[in-house]
Amino acid sequence: MTVDLSASLQQLIERELPHLGALPESVTDVRPAGDETWSPREEMGHLIDSAANNHIRFARAMMEPEFRGPPYAQNDWVSVHRYQEMPWLKIVDFWFHYNRFLLNLLAAVPEEKLLTKCYVGSGEGVTLQFLIEDYVLHMQHHIDHLLARDHVTAYPG
Repeated sequence: MTVDLSASLQQLIERELPHLGALPESVTDVRPAGDETWSPREEMGHLIDSAANNHIRFARAMMEPEFRGPPYAQNDWVSVHRYQEMPWLKIVDFWFHYNRFLLNLLAAVPEEKLLTKCYVGSGEGVTLQFLIEDYVLHMQHHIDHLLARDHVTAYPG
């Protein structure tokens, strides 16, 4: 099961890297609805921040009997990292390499640890397996949106 979870992440990042890299720099700093929405740079930065937050969750859930941690203040994270000021390809490159790094962690999750209970903020407990699957689904949702695909993967969050 763990191999399947890391394989799904690997397939996603390798499949999407060329598409993301092909976006013209000139459109990546445009906020479609003004200051109330993220630009592509900020949305891609959000995926880096998501990786960082989930990295901690995944690792701690592997080391501890259960994981309890804070929620992810996504707008604050995007704001403090100032992705809007960074070159698009540097953001994409970091996203790709950070997720390649996470592949090693995910490939090493023991089968029994997939059932570890994880509590994020005041939310109901979910399993580590759910967090990993949710992470990949969340990423695909945002990439579909970034690439203006006809079909954007549904994401309940």
